Amino acid sequence: MRNKIGKYDNKINALELKDRMLCLNTLILAEQGSGKTNLACKIRNFAIDSNVPTFYMDFSNSFEENIELRYKDSYFNYIQFSESEEFDKQLAELIKEKKHIYMAVSPEYFSNKKDERSKLSKTIANTDLLQNYYYFFHDIENLNGFYTKFEDFLLYMLGLMNMQKYGFTFLAQPHSIFENQNIKLLFSFLYLGRCSNLNYFNTSILKTLDKNRFYYQARTDSPTLLFNKIESNLVTVDEYIPDE
Repeated sequence: MRNKIGKYDNKINALELKDRMLCLNTLILAEQGSGKTNLACKIRNFAIDSNVPTFYMDFSNSFEENIELRYKDSYFNYIQFSESEEFDKQLAELIKEKKHIYMAVSPEYFSNKKDERSKLSKTIANTDLLQNYYYFFHDIENLNGFYTKFEDFLLYMLGLMNMQKYGFTFLAQPHSIFENQNIKLLFSFLYLGRCSNLNYFNTSILKTLDKNRFYYQARTDSPTLLFNKIESNLVTVDEYIPDE
């Protein structure tokens, strides 16, 4: 199983993915060129090896020919979101067969009207997907839109918080919007369940990290009546080289 993905800065043991990652929220927040796609490939491979189907949403609405070759393995099934019966049938068939799904989608499909959920938001909240699939969200642009255009998506994310699937974050070279501490606080609660330590908010440190280096945080899984401790470390993720 491809569970060893890198190393810690100050630990001898390897950075490993474990089964609990498959049922918890994981955030990879980084700018282009920082290695987030490489890390996503590592996590996707672990899900595949664990027989968990993946649902990868590419919000840059990439055409199939423009998607990186390392995604196009034997598990790659491309579909482009549209508000049509044909799309509904294609997606339903893929879900029925528990296929790995790569869905290209434009954020324009999200609702910009208050108290109105879009078909896109309802689609990604499909019960069969939520219960059986490991989700990836990729390239959500114009993050200021969380307050307007992506209102129903934000409510969807808050719904994830109510599920209390708190887990992991990988942070590096964050988008400038995340210098807003209120936004950082929101994501800290969404993915970790409470505030993490101050390095989470130190954008100046995160921007200096080299490619494939991340500030990594994980909620411990010790049985407790209180919030579990958050462990933090700098990690280096190995470069993923697909099999020829």
